[in-house]
Amino acid sequence: MAFWHPFADMGAVARNEFIIDRGEGPWVFDEAGTRYLDGTASLWYANLGHGRTEIADAVAAQMKKIEAYHTFSDVSNRPAEAICEALAARAPMPNAKVFLTSGGGDSIDVAAKLARRHFINLGQPERVHLISRTQGYHGTHGYGTALGGIEANVVNWGPLVPQTSSVPHDSLPALEEEIRRIGPDKVAAFFCEPVIGAGGVFPPHEGYIQGVADLCAEHGILLVIDAVICGFGRLGTWFGVERWPDVKPSMITFAKGVTSGYLPLGGVVVDETVSAPYFEAAGGPMFRHGATYAGHPSVCAAALATIDIYEAEDIIRRGQDLEKPLYDALAPLAGHEAASEVRGGTGFLAAVGVKEPSAVATLAAGARKAGVLVRPLLGGVAVSPPLICEQEHIDLLAQAIKAGLDDVAAR
Repeated sequence: MAFWHPFADMGAVARNEFIIDRGEGPWVFDEAGTRYLDGTASLWYANLGHGRTEIADAVAAQMKKIEAYHTFSDVSNRPAEAICEALAARAPMPNAKVFLTSGGGDSIDVAAKLARRHFINLGQPERVHLISRTQGYHGTHGYGTALGGIEANVVNWGPLVPQTSSVPHDSLPALEEEIRRIGPDKVAAFFCEPVIGAGGVFPPHEGYIQGVADLCAEHGILLVIDAVICGFGRLGTWFGVERWPDVKPSMITFAKGVTSGYLPLGGVVVDETVSAPYFEAAGGPMFRHGATYAGHPSVCAAALATIDIYEAEDIIRRGQDLEKPLYDALAPLAGHEAASEVRGGTGFLAAVGVKEPSAVATLAAGARKAGVLVRPLLGGVAVSPPLICEQEHIDLLAQAIKAGLDDVAAR
């Protein structure tokens, strides 16, 4: 085989690939026709499920008109203009601007560079330090790797982007101490997932997100909300952070659910404090950064169709409506002899930990055998089903994870 999979033990994969052949609603099918519940919405993004012909038709129509063209300098297209207007109108900050990318990792690099450049624009070039959280995941690009809080993902690369650090994900005092250790006048931004996703699904403690915002405001630090996983209904709002209505981020990174994964798109929503110098007058500062496919018209057409479906079918709120049914279905598994804990309750995502981290693969394989695909993580499995799921799907998910835990216990 020639395909080198991401995050994969290729010695094992090369001997046993699992081929997904097609999808329909919350289900996917392998080449033998076996049906599986997509318990993770692929990689946290298939919020609308699979096979939405409206999105495919919108992309096809755009491709027949103009399939792709760059947006550097003064070049634009109507789908790119429309999706940025739509996202800015739904953002939790006034007069927002939207910088488009090809995905979440791209977006983190944009936000990190914008944060540092912001203070250069203000005549404070010493403010370059970027803080993140343990267990946080911000992609695998240069800045995202350096900001990552999952130890296995940040080691064995040699030197990473300097002037970055992480603090315990659940501790406001730790963040305040780190700010004081570095010096508030040297910190540019703090990166925060409202609910930590790939790092294990850790909802924030009561008061944490508001406390983070207050600390950032006190010290003039930019708050970057990473909504790549939490956005577009996963927490029941457009960008997730609206669950804390008094929090006004400086930037929000997004991707995944903006197109329900049908085509790759990401971006950064930027508040007017950060964006203003770039828009005020000709000859002002230029942000010398951009992706080849930023504003790709066919991809933006997919996003516009996706947003239309979110609104027509009242999908966005379902992340909040379904959070309790999901947690209630999984919570009893915490008492299983092979389980360590169940985490969730904020948004339509959760995780089940195992007492023996080496047993994660057995748990995931057992759930797959029972007809559900879950996401193996360090120390457990995560679930983040499509937002179109109903109670019957949640029940199946819990039954399959129990079957996987039974396999672990019997091992």
